[in-house]
Amino acid sequence: MSDTVPLEQRYKASMVLSGAGDALGYNHGNWEFEKDGVFIHEEVQKRGGLGKLDAIDFPVSDDTVMHLATAEALVKVGKGKGASLPVLYRALVEKYIVSMTDMDGRGAGLTCINSVAKHRQRTDEDIKIPFDKRGGGCGAAMRAMCIGLRFPDPEQEHLLIAVSVESGRLTHHHPTGYLGALAAALFTAYAVRGTLPVEAWGHRLLEVLDKAKEYVRHSGNCVELNMEHWDYFGIQWKSYLEKRGILDGKSKPQFPESYGVKERERFYGTVSFDGMGGASGHDAPMIAYDALLKAGDSWVELANHGFFHGGDSDSTAVIAAAWWGALFGFRGVPEINYQRLEYRDRLSKLGQRLYELRGKPLGTEKQ
Repeated sequence: MSDTVPLEQRYKASMVLSGAGDALGYNHGNWEFEKDGVFIHEEVQKRGGLGKLDAIDFPVSDDTVMHLATAEALVKVGKGKGASLPVLYRALVEKYIVSMTDMDGRGAGLTCINSVAKHRQRTDEDIKIPFDKRGGGCGAAMRAMCIGLRFPDPEQEHLLIAVSVESGRLTHHHPTGYLGALAAALFTAYAVRGTLPVEAWGHRLLEVLDKAKEYVRHSGNCVELNMEHWDYFGIQWKSYLEKRGILDGKSKPQFPESYGVKERERFYGTVSFDGMGGASGHDAPMIAYDALLKAGDSWVELANHGFFHGGDSDSTAVIAAAWWGALFGFRGVPEINYQRLEYRDRLSKLGQRLYELRGKPLGTEKQ
C-alpha cells in the first residue's frame, strides 16, 4: 500500500494530484456547475474516458489557487526565529489576498471573495472576521489539505486543529465551514502516516471534533455563536458513518449493491445541505471520503465517484485527490491527467518543501 511508495513522492503527488482532480472536476466551470452527474459521465466517455483527459485542457479552479496560497504560507513561516501561529495566520491572510488576483475564470466563491476583501480593506493587524451564519460553505475545506502535510504527526494534532480552524475562519467563520478544513487536513495527516485504516478515519474525526470544540471555546472568538451552530457538522458525519456501517471505526464500509452514477447522485444529495453535493463544509470532505472508501487504490474509481458528479465536483475532487496522492503517490495515474497541469511545478515544489518541513516544530528547522 502506501509504504511501497516513498513518502517524498507521496507528498508531491498529494499536491499535484489535488490540482489535477480539481481541474478535471471543474472543467472550466462546465462540470462544477452542472447538476446532472449522468451528463458529466457521458461527456467524459465521449472524450474517450479519464485516460484521454489531458490536463493542459483543464485549468485549475479557485480551489487549487487557494490551496497553493495555504501551502505557500506554511512554507514561508516554516523555519526561522520569530515564526509562530500569529505570524502564520498573518501570512495566510496575505497569501489569500494575493490569490484573489488570480481568479479570472476560476469560479471563486462569494464567501471567499467577500471575506478576503474585508481583510484587504482593514488597517489594523487583526485577522478576525465576524461570525457568519452563511459561512458554512466548502471554501475553507478545499484549501486545507496541505496543513496535514505540514503537521502529520500525532503529537502535532493540537497544531493541526488550531491552524485548520483559524485558516478556515479567515473566510468561513462558521463551524460547518471551518470544521471542513479540519477534516480535510486531518485525513491528509492520516494518509501520510499510513498507519490508520481509511475506514477508521471518520470515527477518529468525531473524537478530534471534541478537541476542536475545546480549542474554539478557549479561543474567545465569538464563542457563543460558534457553540450555537456547532452540532450540525458532527451530527451529519455521525449519520453518514452509520449509513456506511463504520461508526465503530473497525468495520468495513457497506455500500449498496447497486451504486452507480444515479444512485450516487441521490446519495450525495441526501448528505448535502440543500441538494448541491459537496458545496458545504461538512459534505465536501464527506463525499471525498465516500469516494476514497469505494475506490481504494484505483484512480479511475476515485474520479468516477469523487470528480464527476452533479454539484460542487471540483471541491470534492481537490480533497479526494490530495488524500489519494498522499496514500498512493502517482501509481496507476495516467500521466496525461497531470503532466501538463497548470501550476504543476509550483504544486510539486511545495510538496517537496512540505516534505522537508513535515513534523517539525513551528518556527524551527534542522540546518
